[in-house]
Amino acid sequence: MDYFNAPGRNHLFVPGPVNIPDQIIRAMNRNNEDYRSPAIPAMTKTLLEDVKKIFKTITGIPFLIPTTGTGAWESALTNTLSPGDRIVSFLIGQFSLLWIDQQQRLKFNVDVVESEWGQGAKLDVLESKIASDTSHTIKAICIAHNETATGVTNDLAKVRQILDSYRHPALLIVDGVSSICALDFRMDEWGVDVAITGSQKALSLPTGIGIVVAGPRAIEASKHAKSLRVFFDWKDYLKFYQLGTYWPYTPSIHLLYGLRAALDLIFEEGLENVIARHSRLGKATRLAVEAWGLKNCTQKEEWYSDTVTAVLVPAYIDSTEIVRRAWKRYNLSLGLGLNKVAGKVFRIGHLGHLNELQLLGCLAGVEMILKDVGYPVKLGSGVAAASAYLQNTIPMIPSRI
Repeated sequence: MDYFNAPGRNHLFVPGPVNIPDQIIRAMNRNNEDYRSPAIPAMTKTLLEDVKKIFKTITGIPFLIPTTGTGAWESALTNTLSPGDRIVSFLIGQFSLLWIDQQQRLKFNVDVVESEWGQGAKLDVLESKIASDTSHTIKAICIAHNETATGVTNDLAKVRQILDSYRHPALLIVDGVSSICALDFRMDEWGVDVAITGSQKALSLPTGIGIVVAGPRAIEASKHAKSLRVFFDWKDYLKFYQLGTYWPYTPSIHLLYGLRAALDLIFEEGLENVIARHSRLGKATRLAVEAWGLKNCTQKEEWYSDTVTAVLVPAYIDSTEIVRRAWKRYNLSLGLGLNKVAGKVFRIGHLGHLNELQLLGCLAGVEMILKDVGYPVKLGSGVAAASAYLQNTIPMIPSRI
């Protein structure tokens, strides 16, 4: 039974976990199977090939690990680096902060480049560090493509341009948890050496699969990296890949069937159409925020995220109360402000299996909540701004033409 049942559906607009499509739920609604039977390796082989498509890589090797994004982070780090290695890591919000904490606890020498929350990574600082590192002591650059806490998206192509311009061999390791399969991501073109995501974000699955894709340089680095690793060791997976059985440990078979259904949905819509849909959702949300007279936590348009919008509230309003009231009165789930922006922002997640009319319902709910907490919003203003934009940009549904 739902926790404190309410009529209708819960309107889930946190930036993950996200709505799960009925097709995925049906695909996972099955009995257990023997993962050593011929059926599961055969499906796994197709999954590994199709996962490469959403990362836009030909040369990368995927690992589907029964874990969360945090476990995927650990796998990426421990397979490519050794304790004491110098890495440059960007602190731009709560999730990049957690990643840095993990890097430090794994005993890497972390060179932290911190930005004000709401700003992107300081790539000018990166360029300065790379330019001066003629002896190549920096072994990796770790960067979040999309910082979920503040709604900031970083320019990965520019990071690669900086590394290439100085012919620096540092690995580029990217957290794509809240970007891959929703934002434009080009692993091979941008020279990303390791990229990760989690099943509960744009793939619209339950939590439980950490997806790591390693490029050729990362695979080569893993042969020499001295960090301790057991469960997350790529070597074990690669051995079973060669045997054709694929799984060194027990996978979540139900999630594998769910992943198959998720990828089928994405390919049916078309990956570029999925990315365009997220672009529309992000733009519509930002237009609504502007119509309400509120500000985006993200300080420049170049950093705007199309998967989550963090909305700044006036000082006399506690954003935590907005999130609390949304759930208690309207059965609407919004994201809390975290750490430095706790009480100052609320977050609207707009990623995954989500359409424009669902978003408009969320925006209408937010307007009522803002009115409830004493903010002088004109009801319908944000919905009208978003609707006017969407009415002119939503394409026909391809399969129904």
